[in-house]
Amino acid sequence: MSFVADIFENLAVQTGFSALVANGGLPALKTIIMLVVSCVLLYMGIVKKFEPLLLVGIAFGMLLTNLPGSGIYHPELWYAGAGANINFGEVLHEGGFLDILYLGVKLGVYPSLIFMGVGAMTDFGPLISNPKSLLLGAAAQFGVYAALLGAVALGFSGNVAASIAIIGGADGPTAIWLTTKLAPNYLGAIAIAAYSYMALIPLIQPPIMKLIVPLKERQIKMEQLRNVTQTEKIIFPIMVTIVCCLILPSVAALLGCLMLGNLWANCGVCDRLSDTVQNALMNIVTIFLGISVGATATAEQFLSPDTIKIVFLGLCAFAFATAGGLVVGRIMCAVTGGKINPLIGSAGVSAQSLQLPADARHGPQRGRRHRLRRGRWLPAGRVRWLMVGALPQTPGGALPLHPAGALPRTPLGPPGPRPRNLKRGGERTAFFRGAVHNGR
Repeated sequence: MSFVADIFENLAVQTGFSALVANGGLPALKTIIMLVVSCVLLYMGIVKKFEPLLLVGIAFGMLLTNLPGSGIYHPELWYAGAGANINFGEVLHEGGFLDILYLGVKLGVYPSLIFMGVGAMTDFGPLISNPKSLLLGAAAQFGVYAALLGAVALGFSGNVAASIAIIGGADGPTAIWLTTKLAPNYLGAIAIAAYSYMALIPLIQPPIMKLIVPLKERQIKMEQLRNVTQTEKIIFPIMVTIVCCLILPSVAALLGCLMLGNLWANCGVCDRLSDTVQNALMNIVTIFLGISVGATATAEQFLSPDTIKIVFLGLCAFAFATAGGLVVGRIMCAVTGGKINPLIGSAGVSAQSLQLPADARHGPQRGRRHRLRRGRWLPAGRVRWLMVGALPQTPGGALPLHPAGALPRTPLGPPGPRPRNLKRGGERTAFFRGAVHNGR
């Protein structure tokens, strides 16, 4: 009987409940709070559809890493102290499941692979046909710099301030990549803030649009851009890679993968590779990225006043980025004699698949019913204009934030078959591609 009693006693000691009670006091309370926060984020991702493809994974990774006694993530292996090198041999030998997955984040593998898929889904035709639209993306960088100055004013160090500021680029993989380089301790808070605000774009931007752009200018109908040849689309990613990487070698991984994916999509001889990186590879990497990023949101790092500051600065970054793009859009409208709708300035904020409905409600088609059905968001020509302002975020974000660049999140691509198993409110990138090629 004593043998059986010892078994049950050992089992009781090894449970998570026992570890929670053993911690006691404030640590136990923090653990409970983190579990509640994880469930709230899961609710936001599943029910409210706030960037579900990544937020659900991030929230579940946060849930796993905060379960007492799970031992699947060890922060001490990654944050050994200032100037200390990470012992990857120790990580492989002593690390848990999430420690192994986090290697892809720490080494910058996941963000680069995601950008390969984004590049395959991106159509740079509008930018090639109208290069002056680069000014829109450059103007939207005002949000990044405003957040950078605000973070420094609130007492953050330069590296942490740069990581927070890149939230204004509205590009999750770039924010994750930069934060792992400069401020890994803040990765969980910055990633959650970035993706939460990306999902709230339709709520954040409309009031700013109404405030800055008068109704008359919002109703301007723009002309269709010229058609871009396949040769131009092939040469463009090659030249961008050479020029930008010579100027800023530190962005070679992200920018190179982005342009490689775009080259596969446009060269006409790599359709299988293009389809793979757009669908299968993107989905697989998204799973690993979400779970491993969520694992970094431990109670000790996440439950702090700095998290509240990061959330506030992220909102400011989005607002200032939108305002900067709209102001330059109005200037371009005046210079061209009313040929440009200033609302396209909001395209400098890279979360455009979420920004489009907001623009549709306040643009020239605002009197019609806009439905997220069969890709009918905006006329095709207008949608193409909305994405051209994002590419300047690469050099614009990299220059002050060394060694990072605010790369675009512009999921456009060449015509192709509609993805299978597409559900409403789910895979927004696929809906956005449909808006370009099936728009009425």
